[in-house]
Amino acid sequence: MVMAVGLVLGLAHGLLITQLKIQPFVVTLCGLLIYRGAARGYTADATAGFPFGSTYPGLDFFTNRIWGIPTATYVLLVVAVIAWFVLHRSVFGRYLFAVGKNEEAARFSGIRTDLVILSAYVICAGLTAFASIFFAMYTRSVAPSSHGNFYELYAIAAAVLGGFSLRGGEGSIIGVVLGTILLQILQNLVNLLGIPSSLNFAVMGGVILAGVLVDQQFSTLRDRRMKAQSAKAMAGG
Repeated sequence: MVMAVGLVLGLAHGLLITQLKIQPFVVTLCGLLIYRGAARGYTADATAGFPFGSTYPGLDFFTNRIWGIPTATYVLLVVAVIAWFVLHRSVFGRYLFAVGKNEEAARFSGIRTDLVILSAYVICAGLTAFASIFFAMYTRSVAPSSHGNFYELYAIAAAVLGGFSLRGGEGSIIGVVLGTILLQILQNLVNLLGIPSSLNFAVMGGVILAGVLVDQQFSTLRDRRMKAQSAKAMAGG
C-alpha cells in the first residue's frame, strides 16, 4: 500500500508539472506541506510505535542483518547498480540528461520530454516510498510530525557533494553514493568535534553553498573554453 500510494503521488506530481505546466518547485513544496499536514491531522500528531523484538511477517526483511550488515545496505547497492545502468547505459538515461540540460532542445530533438519527466517523478516517488518503509522499521515508529524533516535538504547536499549540477543534466550515480557517504561522515565529524547539533543545518547550508559556488565556477570556465574553441575553429575555417 505504501508503494502504491507513493507511485500514485509521483504520477500526480508529474501530471501537474507536464500537463498543467506548474513549476516543479511549487508542486513538490505544496506536496510536502499537504501530505505532512494531512498525516499530522489524521494522527493528531501522535507517534505510532512498534515494540522492538516483535515480528512482522513480510516486514522482517527491512530489519534483518546478513553477515552483520543491515539489509538496507544491500538494497542500496542493488538500487545504485540498477540506477547506474539506467542512467549511464540506457536510452532513457540519455533522455534524462538531455531533458535536464535543456528541455526545449530535447523536445526539438524528438524526445517525448513530458513522458521522460513524468517517469522521473514516478521513479523518485516510488523509491522514496520504499525508503520510508526502511526508515519506519529502523526507528520502529511512525511520527508524521518529525520523521523525514529536512530530508530534502540532505538529498540536495548529498547530490551537490557527489558532483551533481543544480543546473541539471550533469551527475553520476557513483558520485551521489559517495556524496551520501561523505555527508554522513561530515555529520559524524560535527558530533566528534563537539559542535552543537543545532548547527547541523548551518553546516548543511554551507556545504550546499560551497557546492553551488564550485559548480558555478566550473560552468563558467567550461563555457569560456567552449567559446574559445568555437572562435578558434571559425578563425581556422
